[in-house]
Amino acid sequence: MTEADVPAVHALEVKLFPVDAWPARMFRDELSQPETRRYYVAEERVADREPRIVAYAGVMCVPPIADVQTIAVVPEREGLGIGSAVLAELIAEARRRGARDVLLEVRADNPRAQALYRRFGFAQIHTRRRYYRDGVDALIMQLPLEAAPGGGAGGGDQ
Repeated sequence: MTEADVPAVHALEVKLFPVDAWPARMFRDELSQPETRRYYVAEERVADREPRIVAYAGVMCVPPIADVQTIAVVPEREGLGIGSAVLAELIAEARRRGARDVLLEVRADNPRAQALYRRFGFAQIHTRRRYYRDGVDALIMQLPLEAAPGGGAGGGDQ
């Protein structure tokens, strides 16, 4: 992800997470900290049209812990392996940066995302009650990297 991607990513953020959307400034702040953060976008190219962002994700790593900051796929492209691909890249980045564990929060009412994370070896370790603005709990999930051969390879959502 680059600064030039922020307007499109923010537009998707507002569409996908209307209650908890990050402000555009937060994405810019995250991008300004490359020593501890890395963000990605996945683009779709159709014929001669401009590419469009169909997914974005980011990880923060302060060894020995990495934290998935965000991960999103546009609904019309879910189930095609895009979420798996960006999650695999976040895990690989965490490994490259020396993390031993990857943590994330996921909405308790999002079973599709929870299933993706479980396929990669994440396990729920805690619940943060009423974490999201609309009162939904957050499940805290952890992936011990030393116990995850291949970063969940083969665990795609295709």
